[in-house]
Amino acid sequence: MPHMNLKSIRALHMRENFQAIYKARTHKKFESLLKSWYFWVTHSRIEPMIEAAHTIKAHWEGVLQWKKTHIDNGLLEGLNSLLQAAKAKARGFSTFRYFRIVAFLITGRLDFARLNNHYVPI
Repeated sequence: MPHMNLKSIRALHMRENFQAIYKARTHKKFESLLKSWYFWVTHSRIEPMIEAAHTIKAHWEGVLQWKKTHIDNGLLEGLNSLLQAAKAKARGFSTFRYFRIVAFLITGRLDFARLNNHYVPI
């Protein structure tokens, strides 16, 4: 039993160190710390942590890109949620064209007052 507690504490330290990496001020330092963390975790013999490290490695470029831009996929998830709700309300669309029209109406933030009854082709 004590052996499991030591592994849990080591895993906790790994998680806390991973979170601290995101406080790095430069992209270069961020990448350096991430590489060190990855090496440490993949040699830890703690299988769930190794799996987490491999998942991060599989998305390595995206993680590094996030540090540069700080843009996540929250906006896309929000738009997808709106579209899924519209699809559920309509109980399906007879053609993809109709669904596309609704998608543009929902996500396009159209200002109908400004359109002033002008024909807008779709």
